[in-house]
Amino acid sequence: MLVINRQLKPTTKYQNCHFIKHLNTWALAIKDASSSNKAMQLFSQMHRQSVPSDSFSILHILKSCTHFNNLTVIHHLHSHILKLGFISHVYVATSLLNTYVVTSFGFARKLFDELPERNAVTWNTMIKGCSKSGNVCEARDVFERMPLRNVASWSAMIAAYLNAGDYDPGLKLFREMISNEGLSPDQMTIGAVLSGCSHLGSVGLLMGKSAHGFIVKNEWELNAQIATILVDMYAKCGFLKYALMVFKLMEERNVISWTALICGSAHRGYSEDALSLFEMMQATGVKPNEMTFTGVLTACVHTGLVDEGRKYFKMMDEEYDLEPRIQHYGCMVDLFGKAGFLEEAYEVIRTMRLEPNVIIWGSFLAACKEHKQFDMAERVIKQALRMVKPENDGGVFTLICDLYTMNEKWKDAERVRKLMLNQNVRKARGSSVIALPEPDHHSNCHHPRRICYA
Repeated sequence: MLVINRQLKPTTKYQNCHFIKHLNTWALAIKDASSSNKAMQLFSQMHRQSVPSDSFSILHILKSCTHFNNLTVIHHLHSHILKLGFISHVYVATSLLNTYVVTSFGFARKLFDELPERNAVTWNTMIKGCSKSGNVCEARDVFERMPLRNVASWSAMIAAYLNAGDYDPGLKLFREMISNEGLSPDQMTIGAVLSGCSHLGSVGLLMGKSAHGFIVKNEWELNAQIATILVDMYAKCGFLKYALMVFKLMEERNVISWTALICGSAHRGYSEDALSLFEMMQATGVKPNEMTFTGVLTACVHTGLVDEGRKYFKMMDEEYDLEPRIQHYGCMVDLFGKAGFLEEAYEVIRTMRLEPNVIIWGSFLAACKEHKQFDMAERVIKQALRMVKPENDGGVFTLICDLYTMNEKWKDAERVRKLMLNQNVRKARGSSVIALPEPDHHSNCHHPRRICYA
């Protein structure tokens, strides 16, 4: 436990000014510390020299601890705050709550229930904590219990819904905020709403355009963040003309804005446009990231550009030192498989640095079936069966069964059928595989090709 000499009390006006200046010097040093460890060292040194804590030094060390992510240290500071009586200081208590939210939500919940005083920031911090822990219902309960809500409160609750994929209630709450409460959304709220609209396709487009109209009407500056979200929203909703219009209005274009336009073009089937945008991006000196290459490789898959796909896949590592991720390997397997280059597709799977997932196995097996290459499929069937989950991947079982049947491997086909029966594999009647050449409005750059197994 830190030792504090609370008997130090200046008695003259000069001493009082000197005392306050001394405290402010320590607080400023903690605030400007180069790292969380350095801030903690200064805080400890402060107490070794019997300098009493004030609210500023406590606030700065708590802020530093959000990056430290050490629950033991936070517990120690919590005890220190209780001992000094700062728990009744609403700003200190809220800062402590935020530190727990980042580190351990269970302790955050307990602290919130024990706080003697809460302000709007305290409540909003708890809503964000519930959202971060994945408990949207609890976040809504906190929201409903708030004695007074501000714009940040509505924004936090709307973001909680949208981050959890609950787009309809999130956008409904946004409409309620404007129409019933008469509140004007801030940029954070508009950004969250536009991101939600991008996942709803044509359904979300109307609200997305309304939000864009609000931005124009209020003469907001079209900064890089808002503009990029608008580009992404229009692109994912299929309005590439509008996406390009906003893109051209941007004064500063970063890798995220370029990537949003490239991915949107690729997923809507405008592969040549996507690749042209990529070349333009390189010419401007903007360095692509992993997501950019997902869009580029997706464009190659949709158009069957095998040579270009090889080139861009090599470019990731050789020119930009980017480690391929599972979606990049998936694109290459899909690209080679659709083109009938099953040996190359298999070589990608065999040499990839990550464990193949069920999407990659399904893509490869579907290509084997399409090109009637059972020998190739037989190389991976056992591995695929170890990967699939009965409750989610019934289509892969059906696909394997179809491959055995097509090649008159009746015993193996029956074995797979019994396996499906014993494991309660969900299987719909009808054909086993439906390939979707163009993603719907739920598609994103993380899944270059979705295969729906019936």
